[in-house]
Amino acid sequence: MSPEVSEVSPTLRSVTDTAGIEIAGIPAADEVAEPSPRRRPALSPSRAGDFKQCPLLYRFRAIDRLPEQPSRAQVRGTLVHAVLERLYDLPAPQRSPEAARGLVGPAWEELCAGIPELAGQLFEGADDPELPEWLESAAALLEAYFRLEDPRLLEPAARELLVETELASGLLLRGYIDRLDIAPSGEVRVVDYKTGAAPREAGEVAALFQMKFYALALLHERGVVPAQLRLMYLSAGEYLTYEPDEPELRRFEHTLEAIWLAIRTAGETGDFRPNRTRMCDWCSHKALCPAWDGTPPEYPGWPESVDAPVDEPLLDRME
Repeated sequence: MSPEVSEVSPTLRSVTDTAGIEIAGIPAADEVAEPSPRRRPALSPSRAGDFKQCPLLYRFRAIDRLPEQPSRAQVRGTLVHAVLERLYDLPAPQRSPEAARGLVGPAWEELCAGIPELAGQLFEGADDPELPEWLESAAALLEAYFRLEDPRLLEPAARELLVETELASGLLLRGYIDRLDIAPSGEVRVVDYKTGAAPREAGEVAALFQMKFYALALLHERGVVPAQLRLMYLSAGEYLTYEPDEPELRRFEHTLEAIWLAIRTAGETGDFRPNRTRMCDWCSHKALCPAWDGTPPEYPGWPESVDAPVDEPLLDRME
């Protein structure tokens, strides 16, 4: 079994989500120059989570592809992910907290170069006094990372690894793994970085849903069950580990197929119903939601699509 490494580092490369999330003010990749074919509909951990939380949110993001305004916390998550990816480009002895801190500025500059409107959306220009404080908060999360593990002792098999596999039912799974470690014995570990607060019990269930998704994709792609799934909560300075087994992942496969069946059923008629919860207070599309006396745009129909190149999901990297 040979490890697969992403051909090009994708963290800061794209401005659109794999499933169609767009950033406010930024055209989607298929709206620039000549339109490219829409990708074949696939299920990712984020879009599955959207549908479970609110079917209408799934529609707005995956089908209508409505633009969203990212928050500072979300973009900070993207920035930290990018630095941790680049950290492992350095020779092992050079992977220090000081080196990671030194990567923050260049990573932010590259992110702004790729999305020129981003800095203006988050700050009052480059001279905003809150910008240095925000960059420092990203550096603090990176320092917390070093208290969880020593990157000088690790050589990841892959970083920002695209996993894409088709189940026997025809369901296409697609997602990105932050880091894949393979021990000399062949055991596989999936690592995911989280920059938000460590979750309570309900949040842990959602986080493990994401990790089981990746484990199932790897089982289908490589024929191996990861020995360990590790979620690293940088802000809390703690991590959560889980050891899946194949029977559990096969049961989880049925769960994903049931979610996809519900999505396709709703997609045939456009009956994506809103689910009013406390999460609505953070939704970018509240003004369009019938649960809040809004009117959604006309349903464009289920996307007729073909396979096309996959870009790194930007908002899915944000937390």
